[in-house]
Amino acid sequence: MIKIGQRFPEMTVNTTHGVKHLPVDYSGKWLILFSHPADFTPVCTTEFVAFQKRYEDFRKLNADLLGLSVDQVFSHIKWVEWIEQNMGVKIEFPIIADDNGNVANELGMLPENGTTTVRAVFFIDPNGIVRAIIYYPPELGRNFDEILRALKGLQTSDTYGVALPADWPNNELIGDKVILPPANTMDLKAKRDEQKAKGEIECFDWWLCYKSI
Repeated sequence: MIKIGQRFPEMTVNTTHGVKHLPVDYSGKWLILFSHPADFTPVCTTEFVAFQKRYEDFRKLNADLLGLSVDQVFSHIKWVEWIEQNMGVKIEFPIIADDNGNVANELGMLPENGTTTVRAVFFIDPNGIVRAIIYYPPELGRNFDEILRALKGLQTSDTYGVALPADWPNNELIGDKVILPPANTMDLKAKRDEQKAKGEIECFDWWLCYKSI
């Protein structure tokens, strides 16, 4: 089972937009790869609509979407046609047809006892590294604002070398401010004390300092 920090395994997949080579076809971009249990199911349909309605938000963050289930490609095609015809939402992102289950099995998307995928979400960075993984059971639809928040948080962490507090950017203690890595040497502790004295950062203590960006 793939883990956070590993390079996403190279694979060739069949999708509704043709053959894709992962992760190389998405080099230089973030990729949100997500699985759903099955086409033509109620919760999955609401999720695809939610993803599509936020697709432009993902694009603005240099991210693309790629769905997956163990259905065949013609099922995917008919389902997205049904969504457009009945809900007025055109699904623009590709969907992997993993009808033999090989991709889902390699990525750990299958439950302990079952043959349909759970609701997994993989965050793959522009270098092809898996940065975050979220799993939901089939009966629980995903929170799509949280997926966007996690992507923004990972990008913010990369840009500024910081960590993000609970519920960022709406943390109940420090709001939208970000956390500095804990001082791990006496020299760095002294530097943090100096930064605090100058008003450059704020601290609850020397090991919990934060700032605005």
